[in-house]
Amino acid sequence: MNLELLQRIEKSSAHRKSREDNAQYILNNHEQFSELIKFAFNTSNKNHYKSCWILELILEERLHLIVPFLDTFSNEISKYTNESALRSISKICMFLAKHMVLTKDQEQKIIESCFDWLILENVKVATKAYSIRALFELGKKNEWIYLELKRIISEDYTKYSAAYKAVAREILKKLE
Repeated sequence: MNLELLQRIEKSSAHRKSREDNAQYILNNHEQFSELIKFAFNTSNKNHYKSCWILELILEERLHLIVPFLDTFSNEISKYTNESALRSISKICMFLAKHMVLTKDQEQKIIESCFDWLILENVKVATKAYSIRALFELGKKNEWIYLELKRIISEDYTKYSAAYKAVAREILKKLE
């Protein structure tokens, strides 16, 4: 891995400015994007979640950059357990569900991961909210998702925070 990129990732913080500066570095140095992806997918590295933060910001603006890595992304997402990484990965799943044409296999793996994050008790609300939104989008092509999604968010409605309830209300309204 590029030493400068490694140092930038290690020194990065959750502050928006730090994440934006690192995202801009990658955008200015396109050849570093594949290195960032490899680092983000290496869940055994203690700083992989920082790469996920940066990846999220890059893909929010230039989602097409992930196209060569879609199979790897869909194969790796179920391995994430770090909540800081999960938040970013679930948001990327939402971007993909809204804006990208996926293969059936890629779609299926994203659907499975999003449902897993939705039903697991120890997953934070932000990850659940992005999962709900991703599943809603994917349900437009896979009708069975809506039945399951409606059941889960209806049952879990009282368990979580106001933020979860707001997303749940919004999606339940769209499902009716």
